[in-house]
Amino acid sequence: MQISVILAHPDPRSFNHAIAQTACRTLERCGHSIWFHDLCAEGFDPLLPASELDTKRQTPADLASYCEELQRSDGLVLIHPNWWGQPPAAMKGWIDRIFRPGVAYRFLEGDSGEGVPVGLLRAETAIVFNTSNTPPDREMLEFGDPLDRLWKNCILQLCGVKKIVRETFSIVVTSTPEQRADWLRRVEETVEASFR
Repeated sequence: MQISVILAHPDPRSFNHAIAQTACRTLERCGHSIWFHDLCAEGFDPLLPASELDTKRQTPADLASYCEELQRSDGLVLIHPNWWGQPPAAMKGWIDRIFRPGVAYRFLEGDSGEGVPVGLLRAETAIVFNTSNTPPDREMLEFGDPLDRLWKNCILQLCGVKKIVRETFSIVVTSTPEQRADWLRRVEETVEASFR
């Protein structure tokens, strides 16, 4: 299988980077091919310019390979921290600019964009790994886990992904080396189980 691994965290020493490295190693060990993007290290521009809203225009050259990879991926692994109940700007901008009409979804003939899109993604499975410094009970009670709804209901399912697995690791800021090692074992197990 061809799997896209997308990471959004600005600090290369972050636990998010450790998750990405573990996911990539596990995928390769299981015989999969990967496309890996560290959006922050690549300097991915998250700003969606007005010119890209015109769906009749050709995809800008600097985005074409991202779009092609997304279309050709058999699976996705998305890694980012929970910042204010949202992905960091790099990941949000990647969604805005790469999950484009004609790439990730389309509307039916005669639909001007007010209906429910038809998903175009080939990927049947996506894993979302998040880190957080909010205790899980408080996240659910106070906020209702907005990242779960965002990825599952608002993005991936609408674009045709059928199976969405999400793992959150918290609290990262006070975690011990033993906890992190255990979390990375969970990353391995989740990746292995999701992409057989």
